[in-house]
Amino acid sequence: MLDLADVRMFVYRRFAERGSPPSPEEVAAEFGAEPEVALGALRGLHEAHLLVLDGARRRIVMAHPWSAVPLGFVVAGREVMWWGGCAWDSFAIPALVGEPCLVATHCPGCGRAVALDVSPDAPPAASLVAHFLVPIPRMWDDVMFACGHQSLFCSEEHVGRWLRETRYPRGVLLDMRTLWLLATRWYAGRMTRGYRRRTPDEARALFRGLGLSGPFWGDEADSGGSAAEPMDRSNTPPYTR
Repeated sequence: MLDLADVRMFVYRRFAERGSPPSPEEVAAEFGAEPEVALGALRGLHEAHLLVLDGARRRIVMAHPWSAVPLGFVVAGREVMWWGGCAWDSFAIPALVGEPCLVATHCPGCGRAVALDVSPDAPPAASLVAHFLVPIPRMWDDVMFACGHQSLFCSEEHVGRWLRETRYPRGVLLDMRTLWLLATRWYAGRMTRGYRRRTPDEARALFRGLGLSGPFWGDEADSGGSAAEPMDRSNTPPYTR
């Protein structure tokens, strides 16, 4: 049986070094294991929400903050280019790899290309806004959908335009400083072997430290004792970009 922490670190290093994840066969070769044993380890990490496999549970599609599939963000370092899972994830990658990166995407409200330099050391000086659609307590109901709807917009006006067109409910808006602080603090330690997922109380404490509270952020005290309700997408058109 493979040590899941070792396997997770191997996956993360591969993403960081080459911009794509290892296959189960590569994991098996790295640890001298049978492919099915390696696949079992990856499935264990998937169940623990430490990475995301495809529908067949055979291929890595995400290891936050990295994605193996395009979700609307490109993050370019000095030598490697990555797919960022979302605005949150894309702002975290520079800190994890320890170098300034160019983060590029499109504003869903107008389609304009947006690119900005993101440093590991300070938030970008930009007037863009981030919009998160899916409440934090519901993110893992459909993590690909949730990540695909954490976007950068030219302005709050463009968020409103996009919401009217898609008929999605309004989520939350973050300025670039708050987004950068959230990303860098949330992912701190992710590249170390001793990393563990935060408990709900620890996550809420981190959010509150950034001024992020209420039911969207899983703060039950502000929601009458109930977590955020699942988002009904039955009458909304699919969102593509």
